[in-house]
Amino acid sequence: MQPKITVVGSLNMDLIVSTPRIPGPGETVIGGGFHTAAGGKGANQAVAAARLGAQVNMIGRVGNDTYGQVQLSNLAADGVDTTFVTVDPEAHTGVALITLDEVGENSIVVSPGANWRMSTTDVEAAEATISGADMLLLQLETQPEVVTRAIELAARHNVPVVLNPAPARPVPPELLAQVTYLIPNESETALLAGQPVADLSSAQAAARKLREMGVGTVVLTLGGKGAFLVAQGQEKHVPAFAVEVVDTTAAGDAFVAGFAVAVASGQPLLEAVRFANATGGLATTRLGAQPSLPTLAEVKRLLG
Repeated sequence: MQPKITVVGSLNMDLIVSTPRIPGPGETVIGGGFHTAAGGKGANQAVAAARLGAQVNMIGRVGNDTYGQVQLSNLAADGVDTTFVTVDPEAHTGVALITLDEVGENSIVVSPGANWRMSTTDVEAAEATISGADMLLLQLETQPEVVTRAIELAARHNVPVVLNPAPARPVPPELLAQVTYLIPNESETALLAGQPVADLSSAQAAARKLREMGVGTVVLTLGGKGAFLVAQGQEKHVPAFAVEVVDTTAAGDAFVAGFAVAVASGQPLLEAVRFANATGGLATTRLGAQPSLPTLAEVKRLLG
């Protein structure tokens, strides 16, 4: 059965410059190549889920500009339903300024634009779409009240919620308690749990703390070290796949989508984390956000 995924979140245009190294404060570095690519955590997760075989609906906002048109056409090309992506005449499409160094690490500044004007009304208009989903995906590149309202509507209709709390910012405990699957990275985990994450042991402890705060399942992403699953009766480190890293942009988004699609398809949690590791790993092997997102066939080949 084809899983139904609804994504509430951001749509950005990524402006990417390659550089020998990411500059420090007040420093100018001569870069190399420049290119643009469709991005935004919400749109990335929507496209990734669609390429993995899910039926995907996107809820968000773009500006009435060229970047917005590119976003809508790219989503449509991957089969993502954009019925509830509003074209805002009073704001620009979100933009991310990305510097990418020689080892694939990046530094990102986001100008949210239309994303920040998304409202609870946008979410409420799509309640029927949310209620019909097997999974709701959320991030933190929109206003807090938008995330809160989406979670409330999912709870009303018993739809499981995946929250990727990125970029890192505080989330009220009462909201965390309504999250079915929380997928933070190390810095996001440290902020939400209020304790450091420096190694596998501290990652496990912090993830346990988040479960004590009411989260159903925590999947803590660890970059090249894989991920740590902490769920009811299950605590396990799942190693990453060995790949040649070109660009880490959108790897986390690919992981989130991979996990959501796998769980919505009925895979057990550990298998879903392994599937997500493969999806995220493949996304690091190509340049750009959405251009790097793998297909289901590619993920299956890596899984063996």
